[in-house]
Amino acid sequence: MVQTNYSTPPTDWSQETLIAAADEEIPTIDYFSLFSDDPDRRSTALDCLSTACEHYGFFNLVNHGIPAGVIGGALRGIADFFEQTTVEEKSKYKKGDPGARILWDARCHAGENREHLKLLTRPTFHCPPNPPSFREALREYERRFHEVKMGLARAMSLILVHEESYIEKAFDLESGFDVAAMNRYPPNFQSKGTLGLAEHTDPGFIISLIQDTDGGLQILTHQGQWIDVHIPPNAILIQLGDQLEVLTNGKYKSHIHRVLVGDYRTRRISLGILHGPFVEQFVAPTSEFMDDADSTAYRGTTYSDALQANGRYEIEVQSCIEQLRMLPL
Repeated sequence: MVQTNYSTPPTDWSQETLIAAADEEIPTIDYFSLFSDDPDRRSTALDCLSTACEHYGFFNLVNHGIPAGVIGGALRGIADFFEQTTVEEKSKYKKGDPGARILWDARCHAGENREHLKLLTRPTFHCPPNPPSFREALREYERRFHEVKMGLARAMSLILVHEESYIEKAFDLESGFDVAAMNRYPPNFQSKGTLGLAEHTDPGFIISLIQDTDGGLQILTHQGQWIDVHIPPNAILIQLGDQLEVLTNGKYKSHIHRVLVGDYRTRRISLGILHGPFVEQFVAPTSEFMDDADSTAYRGTTYSDALQANGRYEIEVQSCIEQLRMLPL
């Protein structure tokens, strides 16, 4: 196994005092039922999706049609990349060209403990060539989830404006800018603090997440309480992204979340894909979610400008939701 040397940040981070999180049941959405031929079953599933999006902002997706072997294969491929690739090879993907489509880094300090790889998966697929199993497994999972993403866009559009293609058109999703963010979190005895990743929101339409070990992720609810997130086997966690919050003028909201390493004695692998609009798509609140022209709560911007507001690289997929909000929540 190749050992990674985690870099030291340029400045010291103070230790965060973490709030004890609660165990709260997360909504579960049956994907198949959203498209059932049984009108009662479909109506019930759409009502559940509406509640999950408006009152939670996240949910576990089950019965989505992606085989467990495909999910497991993607996570094993990611682990193979982190553990079999030398630091010298990985370092080729450290920050350089602002137009980079693959980025790698490793950090170990009080505010962040992880090794991560980010790469563009759509509209074109980019991936390190080795190990070959990694590229193939990730491509297969991404290809299958793309269909699920488009289905969720149709279902959400129905419950928002009763028109299936609304979100797809508003974001130009078929040309969307999707970034896979893969993380290797160290066991707690190798970390320098309790945080794997500090609190943040994510840009995009939705974020899909799978991981090889349950636990570690915490989400801040609408009520201001941190909850521990548990993802059942073969389920996919869906979180709403910043641009969906902007488009709906705050009806749907992205959520602050963080990752802890303090209680875990084994390394963990996660794969989150940030499914975004087309980079040049201008995203702003639409009339369906405003009482009048003066009730907009967000500034409009292209997705590219939003991604670069707090970062040099689009592929860093940094949130700028605070800059886009015009009114207090």
